[in-house]
Amino acid sequence: MSEGAGTIGKEAKLEKNNVIQAVNRALTDAMEADDKVLILGEDVADPEEGGIAGITKGLSTRFGERRVRSTPISEQAIVGAAIGASLIGWKPVAEIMLMNFTTVAMDMIVNHAAKLRYMSGGQTNVPIVIRTMTGSGFSSGGQHSDYFEAWFAHTAGMKVVAPSNPADAYGMMREAIDDPDPVLFIENLPSYWVQGPAAEKGHRVPIGKANVSMAGTDVTIVSYSRVLNEVLAAQAMMAEAGVSAEIVDLRTIAPWDQQAVLKSVEKTGRCLVVHEAVKPFGVGAEIAAVVQKELFGLLKAPVERLGAPLASVPFSRPLEEAFAPRAQEIAQTAIQMVKGG
Repeated sequence: MSEGAGTIGKEAKLEKNNVIQAVNRALTDAMEADDKVLILGEDVADPEEGGIAGITKGLSTRFGERRVRSTPISEQAIVGAAIGASLIGWKPVAEIMLMNFTTVAMDMIVNHAAKLRYMSGGQTNVPIVIRTMTGSGFSSGGQHSDYFEAWFAHTAGMKVVAPSNPADAYGMMREAIDDPDPVLFIENLPSYWVQGPAAEKGHRVPIGKANVSMAGTDVTIVSYSRVLNEVLAAQAMMAEAGVSAEIVDLRTIAPWDQQAVLKSVEKTGRCLVVHEAVKPFGVGAEIAAVVQKELFGLLKAPVERLGAPLASVPFSRPLEEAFAPRAQEIAQTAIQMVKGG
């Protein structure tokens, strides 16, 4: 994460911003730097709104509707048009409003975007970014709140990123736009308005590189996206119990940073993986399997996982609150791993 203040064009220094502002800045700076960057999606060209969260607000006014194009409500058409444009030299950013709606475009994403480089013997590539948002916490119901990152991480040819803070959101979007392969960029709706240090203009976060958000000695906690902030909130509870946690923000889910995670777990001897997606067959299962195999003789406790139950995200606010891992559960699990009992 960048510690310094950032700038927006010729504007005054920006000390802090939120994820909405950070992604908007990243898109603005990328479009300013490269006239091949374009944006496609539902309502993205509305200068007053810029989509339901305001991510693209003002971009069509600044860059014109040729490069910021509102589309029909057709996820297949959005991704298909982005793929076609990428094959003739454009760098499209395709917005799929909600992650659940990627299911409508799965054929385009999995059978076309992810495979064209391989199927062409490396003669072509698909440099598209698919922006999407999701997350429980707004009572949006089971068809609007799921985390499907494991699906896409399981697909050869796809890169999957999930920033947890504004500076990383800026840096990872800039990196994703310039990546030669399709990148799924996952944003968390409940975290959109969380404030954090603003990235410097041009700041980059390499895809595939995790970040140690907090150093510790007793247990490594690996997480990403919004739940990373729950882990950080749990840190005070763990410290009060005498447990020192090293917190690793994965940032990139595919390809995940095995070296950083293994280095941390080798130091602490314990590993807890936390995510909002359902626990069975999730990202945590892959990380746990690798850690258990590579560090079997060094582990002081079995690798633990926290995730959502195998269920649709509830509409009920109290049930939804209990659905995803929260700070208290994370702290209790980590403390039990270290102290037993």
